[in-house]
Parts: sequence; C-alpha cells; structure tokens
Amino acid sequence: MSQDKIYISYDCVHKLCQKAADQILSTVGKPDVIVAIGGGGFIPSRIIRTFLRHQGEKNIPIQAIGLSLYEDLGTGSDSIGKEVIRTQWLDFGALAQHFDSLIGKNILIVDEVDDTRTTLHYALTELYNDVKENAEKLGKDMGNTKFSIFVVNNKLKEKRAEIDESLMNGGMYLSGEDVPDKWIAYPWESSDIDTHTKLAKEQGNN
Repeated sequence: MSQDKIYISYDCVHKLCQKAADQILSTVGKPDVIVAIGGGGFIPSRIIRTFLRHQGEKNIPIQAIGLSLYEDLGTGSDSIGKEVIRTQWLDFGALAQHFDSLIGKNILIVDEVDDTRTTLHYALTELYNDVKENAEKLGKDMGNTKFSIFVVNNKLKEKRAEIDESLMNGGMYLSGEDVPDKWIAYPWESSDIDTHTKLAKEQGNN
C-alpha cells in the first residue's frame, strides 16, 4: 500500500524550502510578499519565509488565498474538467492601506504540489489581472510587478493548464522536487506522524 503513495516528511519539506529559497534569492531576489494557496501552501510558505530573510530584516508578509476545484462532468469524457472557484481572496483595499498595494512588488505564490497546474494557472492569471486593474484605477503602471511560483513538488504528468510566463515579468517557476504521478502524502495531513515519518524515511524522503 505504501508503494502507491509518496510519503514526504516535515524534514524533507523544510530542506526543499531552504534549497528553493537560495535559488530564489540568487535569481529573482527577495520577495516583497508571499501569497499562500490554502490549505497546502500555508506551511511551506511559513517555512520558506524563514530562509528568504536575513537576520535583522523585517518579516515578509504572507497573504492567503483559497481556491477549490469542482468537477465539471458534462456529457462524455472530452468534457470532463475542473473549474476553479475562489473561496478566499486578497483584500486590495486593506493591502493598499497597510502595504501600498501589490503594484511594483516582487510576489511569490506558494503551493504544496503542482498536479494538473489548473490552480496555479488560475492563481497567477487572476492575481495579475487584479493587480493590473488596481494599477489602472490608480493611474499607475504595473512597472516592476513580478510573479514567481514555488511548489514543494511537481508531478511529472500531462498538465491541464499552462503557466503564462509573460505574466510573470521575469519571475520564475520553481519546484522543490519533481516526483512521479502518484498520490503524495504530506505530513500535515497525517493522523499518525510517527508511521508517516517512518514510511517517508524508507522512501528516502526525509
């Protein structure tokens, strides 16, 4: 049964986030804000933030968005797909008051896994469009607004959507580790962390 799943330990996630942070800092630079896709992106966002700041610097703010995938069955196999629905989104009014909006910022989107890429495509596209709309309302230019994406794991499989690099404005897509197309068991989903960690170590994911 354990061979049907890939077990990932907390230590593994921690190390992958640390490695990714080094790459991010050396290429696109320190993010101004992290956007965590809930719920899988919450813990990796908090971990990677530790490695994206130097001692004495202010913490990078973490904002949360919630997205859900709904099956669209239709009639026939060709029509089967998934629709992304917003369940939680950014309050741009509050951001403008306390953070000077996201216009011109270096933004890092974080999730735990890139499976079909549907969620990541939606998150990037919608965030870009919202920042652009906000900039137009304020009479500002998108300027140096940059989007990057970090996922703990990328499944090696055919994707249902693609990431439009033109929206990223020089940002990067980064996977901590590419994995086969299997069910990934993350530690924050486990009800028995000791057994989970044991299985992760047996698979070399510690």
